[in-house]
Amino acid sequence: MARTTGSDGEKTEAAVREAAVSLIARLGYEAMSMRQLAAEVGVQAAALYHYFPTKEDLLFTLMREHMEGLIEAWDAARPAAADPATRLAAYVENHIAFHIERRHSTHVSNMELRSLSHNRLTQILKLRTTYEKELRAILRDGAEAGVFDIEDTGLTAMALIQMMTGVIVWFRPGERLSISEVTATYLSMTMRLVGAKARSATTTDSAERTNDAVAL
Repeated sequence: MARTTGSDGEKTEAAVREAAVSLIARLGYEAMSMRQLAAEVGVQAAALYHYFPTKEDLLFTLMREHMEGLIEAWDAARPAAADPATRLAAYVENHIAFHIERRHSTHVSNMELRSLSHNRLTQILKLRTTYEKELRAILRDGAEAGVFDIEDTGLTAMALIQMMTGVIVWFRPGERLSISEVTATYLSMTMRLVGAKARSATTTDSAERTNDAVAL
């Protein structure tokens, strides 16, 4: 019989995923055992294999869901028929917000690619490429329109992704900078990096809200 939404089985599976993300982020995939995970969730170790037949199945599911969630979040945040600067600002804002909210999941997705088999690694990399193509398209459109000054679109996109994702390494809520201040500062750095000749309303508004946010 199929489980209904919100059934005990689905709640247990969600708890397994949540606990796994936390444990893998803290201990590493190789060091985490399924027995440790079962103890964290409060179930027998054998019960985990009902949801995830192998440990790698679990890791792959976590990483796939992370990337699919990121792509879906950008699909929802993407401005319709906007100029490149406005689209770039929206991309930066969405990327930072998504990853700060999912700090442990981001860490797992970045650090544990090496733990995937070839076929599964290929699937995750395809999802990453799909997402990163969106940024490259924005940068290319801006360069062609003359509003960005970019020598190498691919390298610039990689630099931006690394810079934005790196926020999770040091950012902690309640410390010196708020999320809005961090985002405004990163928007300013991004626009300088791409040689933006015109700022979008989104970028300008963000900067004004933080009164020229402190440089990191």
